[in-house]
Formats: sequence, structure tokens, C-alpha cells
Amino acid sequence: MSWQEKYPPTQAPGLTQVKHRSFDAFKIPGFTPYVLTFMLTMMADNVEHVITYWMAFQKFHSTALGGFAVISHWVPYLLFSVSVGALNDRFNSRRLIQLGGVLFMICSLSWGYLLVTDTLTMPIAMALLCLHGLSGVFWMISSQVLLYDIVGPEHLPSAVRLSATARYLGLLGGPGLGSLIMYLLGPQRGIFLNAALYLPLISWLAFATYGRREKPATRKGVQGLKDIIETIAVVKTIPQLAIMILLSGAGAFFIGTSYSAQMPAFATDLGNIEPGIAYSMLLGADAAGALIAGLLAEAGLRASRISPTTAMGFALGWATALGCFALTHNYVAALCFLFVAGFFDLSANTMTQTIVQMQAPNEIRGKVLGLFGMASAGLRLFSGVFVGLIGVRIGIHFSLAATTILFGLTVIYLLRKYLNTLSAAQLSEAKVVD
Repeated sequence: MSWQEKYPPTQAPGLTQVKHRSFDAFKIPGFTPYVLTFMLTMMADNVEHVITYWMAFQKFHSTALGGFAVISHWVPYLLFSVSVGALNDRFNSRRLIQLGGVLFMICSLSWGYLLVTDTLTMPIAMALLCLHGLSGVFWMISSQVLLYDIVGPEHLPSAVRLSATARYLGLLGGPGLGSLIMYLLGPQRGIFLNAALYLPLISWLAFATYGRREKPATRKGVQGLKDIIETIAVVKTIPQLAIMILLSGAGAFFIGTSYSAQMPAFATDLGNIEPGIAYSMLLGADAAGALIAGLLAEAGLRASRISPTTAMGFALGWATALGCFALTHNYVAALCFLFVAGFFDLSANTMTQTIVQMQAPNEIRGKVLGLFGMASAGLRLFSGVFVGLIGVRIGIHFSLAATTILFGLTVIYLLRKYLNTLSAAQLSEAKVVD
């Protein structure tokens, strides 16, 4: 019996009915191939970054192109997340994920052809970077919709935690695998091999029967800005949903992943650390903390329940740890602070996404998750301005510390706003027994 048959729309379990069971999502047959192909695709995405960024720099020696690569990665999330979400409300999410996978393959194959024939130009490189960013929107937003379709509300918290852990595994393993592929095969053959890494995702979805939920009877077309405005209007009426989307957007806007891009400068200030094991440990410390957080939470070793207030508490912990990292000049302390930051980051993100998934109205789930993706991913574009460009003036240590303070103040404001919005009875109902 599928979860849709077990829980009709009017009888789906609420947040307070979701019980914690370790690694519960693996009991759903479709989740295992979902999470494995998700991790492999995330890894392939990062392998492509390693190879193409290196080759583009070797050919053009342009730091501006490197900056454009970051912009082209996040702008599509800002512009198209809600539209892709609206498509998920009309069409089968599996086909939209496949479209993202095919576009990823086209990017890798095109890079390979251009590198082999030595015909890569700056405009073509920029176009491929934009296409890669758009591919990610189709894949990521649609994957979040499909996750709910596969596991249903009862197994959703476990599925979100495990998917987030798989994402960090992909992020952690991708750069290392990309470097190994370039060393063993060279960049030209390596990028063709990378294209093949998307095949498991595309092939599984071609035959999978999961995600065949009924679509709304009224099928409006994609309406761009109108979709965004209408979705925001609905979200504003659901306090938990609105606060979680604002929380994720604030974190992306002020901090995002900007400190990762500045890691060479931090490494220099921590004692002229050169590329090698010590530098790799800096890059992987926050990912390691996130992995530990995901595994401990899934095993049931948690001291808190899932709720908006707890998510905001973890967000404050993330900001505090990153602020301490920004101000320290001790290498060991920096590793510890990054590890703690990764731990809090995953804890906050999984809680936030779980609440968004559970509170999103089913008839516009795609658009709500698209709005969440727009906030949590698209707004990362601006974090580079706060940490990077302002850091040129005042130093990256002070710019990162300042953004963590701004984010922390925003979280406190959101927390007060949320507490003032809910009555005591509503607060009790908002907690999740997980």
C-alpha cells in the first residue's frame, strides 16, 4: 500500500504524529535508489566544476570568468526556481529531473568536445556555465518534490536528513574524485567519464513508478512573477512556513557559502597554509561536521524536537561558530569552529526543509518548494558581495564576522516575530515529536 492510499489528503498525519525511527526512510523501496542517484549526481556536479574551472582558467587566465561561474550557478535559482516548481505542480517530477540530468550531460559532453578540438571560447564557456546552473534548478527543485511523493509525510523527516547527508557526501567526495579523474585520465577524457555519472539517475527514473501523485484538476500555466507573488501570498498565511523560508533566505543572503570561496585567503592568514592535507582539512571540516550531525540525528541521538524555534536556535549556533572562525588566527581552533558550523548548518537546514515540506499545501507544493529553493539557493548570489567585495575594503575576517552578526540579529528578529504570531496553544501544536 502506498502512502497516498494509507493517508488520503484529508487524513495525512500532522507534524505531532511523526515518530522518530532510525533510518526509517530506507523502508520505502523507492528511497534507496533515490538517495544513491542523488548523491552520485551531486558528486558529478562537483567533478564537472573541478575539471571545467581548472581548464577554463588554464586557457583564459581570467579571474572574472571564475566570478561569473559563481554568479551563473546561483542566478538561475533566483530567477527560475518558482517556475520550475510550478512545472512540478503540472507534470510528473521524474521527467523534470530527467531533463535536468540530460542538460547536465549535454554540458559535460560539450565541454569535452570543445576541449578535445581546442575550440573553447569565452562566450561559449559562459553559455555552458549558465546552462549548467539551469540544469541544477530542474534537478534540485524537482528532486525535493519527488522526495515527498516517494516517502510521504510519515517518513519525511528521516528522508530529509538522509538526503542532506548524501548531499554533503557528494560535496565532500566530488572535488577529490574530480582531482583523481584529472590525474588518471586527463581533463578531456575525464569530462566524458563525468557525463556517464548522470546515467544512473536518468536510467532509474525512466523505469521508476514513484511520484505518480495526482496533479491538481486546474492546471494553470507557468506565470513567472505572478507565480512568485501568489505563492508568497499563500505562504504568508502559514506562520511556520513563512518563517522557515525567511530563515533560509537570510542565511543564504548574508553568509551562504561565501566563506568557502575565500578559504585560500583564510588559509594564508592561518599560517601560510599551502595546498595539501592541511588545506584540504580546512575545506572538509564543515562537511565533516555536517555528516556527523546527519548520522547522529538519524540514529536518534538528538537533544531536541523538530520545531521552528529549534531550527532558529541551530541557525544562531551556525552563525556563532562561523563568527568565531572568522576572528581566530589559530589553525586548530579554525578547524574546530568549521566542524561545529557544519554540524549546526545541517541540523538547521534539515529541520527547515522538513517543516517546509510538511507545511506546504499539496496543490502548490512545487511552487512552495521552488520559493524555498529561490530563498535558500538563489539568494546565495548576494553573500559573495557581503563577504568578498566588502572584504576587499575591511578584510575578509571582519566582513565574515559582520555578516554573521547581521544574520544572528535577523534570526533573533524572526524568532520574536514567530513567538508573537502564535498563541500558546499554537506553539504547543507546532512542535514535532520526532
